[in-house]
Amino acid sequence: MQGESDCASCSIRQSVLFAGLEISDCEKIHRPIDDIVLAPQAKLYRAGDPAQAVFTIRSGLLKLVQYLPDGRQRIVRLLRPTDVTGLEALLGQTYQHDAVVLQQSEVCRIPLEVIQRLDNENHKLRKELMVRWQHALEEADAWLTQLSTGSARARMARLLLRLTGSEGDGICELFGREDMGSMLGITTETASRIIAEFKRNGALQEIPGSSGFKCDSAMLDRIAAD
Repeated sequence: MQGESDCASCSIRQSVLFAGLEISDCEKIHRPIDDIVLAPQAKLYRAGDPAQAVFTIRSGLLKLVQYLPDGRQRIVRLLRPTDVTGLEALLGQTYQHDAVVLQQSEVCRIPLEVIQRLDNENHKLRKELMVRWQHALEEADAWLTQLSTGSARARMARLLLRLTGSEGDGICELFGREDMGSMLGITTETASRIIAEFKRNGALQEIPGSSGFKCDSAMLDRIAAD
């Protein structure tokens, strides 16, 4: 499903790519910015596609997937609300990953020419782009250091702590064990076994009437440190 975004009245404008723009700047955007709703398993873009737009995640969860020479996939990063992806477009490159939806997501598609024109008129956007690029690098570093080292239990605990996000409520939604295994470099069976263990020991507690889980952050912190 696709519509047209109203950037000036966007409820999360102050935390996304156009955070530095004034309403008057938004009114200069003549080419539509598409507001796209994507169902789970849909692809926002594919590796090798010409990069003609940058995307802001408004809600939901996506994965960036890279394929190994033997055909296996490795998830290299998650995209959450306010994240920006497709920055390869700014360098005239093709997209480097498949961006696949894990949970129903709402995404803004910003054509490259919109960003180029606004950048020429308002240098605040250039600074915000650099901030977003730095954030992407920090996320990549975190995946290398937190989710690729240590025991499988420790890596799973660190992933769950990251999935709780910044709301501070300790709530996270799980997704397929195959995807979780791909993120952590472990088998699907190992991912399933560890999640079952965490449910038994109370690190994960089901929330009645919800698909989410309450995470015991203190317990996960201890496991993550092993």
